[in-house]
Amino acid sequence: MNDPEIRARLYPLLQGGVYIEELPTGTTRADVVHITPQFMHGYEVKGDGDTLQRVANQLRCYAEVYDFVTFIITEKHLARLLPLLPDWVGIAVASPEAGALRPHRAACYNATVQRAPLAGLLLLDEVKQYLLARGLAGASTLRKREVAHYLRTAHTVPLSDLAHYVRERLIARLPERLLLREERKAERGRRAAAQQRRQARRRN
Repeated sequence: MNDPEIRARLYPLLQGGVYIEELPTGTTRADVVHITPQFMHGYEVKGDGDTLQRVANQLRCYAEVYDFVTFIITEKHLARLLPLLPDWVGIAVASPEAGALRPHRAACYNATVQRAPLAGLLLLDEVKQYLLARGLAGASTLRKREVAHYLRTAHTVPLSDLAHYVRERLIARLPERLLLREERKAERGRRAAAQQRRQARRRN
């Protein structure tokens, strides 16, 4: 089974809130992130044609920001993947024979979320607005690394409050993401049509 086939089985299970595909997360991208006002659940999809070479880095990045993490895989990956994942990470298996994903184990709450990587899901200006609203004078002049250092070392920013703000902003940004996706799709269509016209003229 390939990635699109597996995702098609995942989407109907994401009830409430929104989901975002290919969300930049640390040094990788989460395939699908389900976001509600209460939690964020990151999903990594491994189809038959995928490898497990990036699992360690993906897990590290997801563990820093998502309340729950689940790997959705095909049967061929199960035996090799199990030793690579801690017990709190969920696993579901997709197979051509079954019409739905087969739960192997449910995801448990992740207690390793960190403030700086979590804020990294947002635009820098959004994080600065949050810090200004909490009374941090001069937040608007801070550079990205200074913001990250402040969030790592200051204990005046409650993780729960920051997490709520991040979820709120990502949900609010979804319509903009969808519009941008449609614009890119339309642009690809225009380029393909233009290329076909050029090829037709050369043939004539």
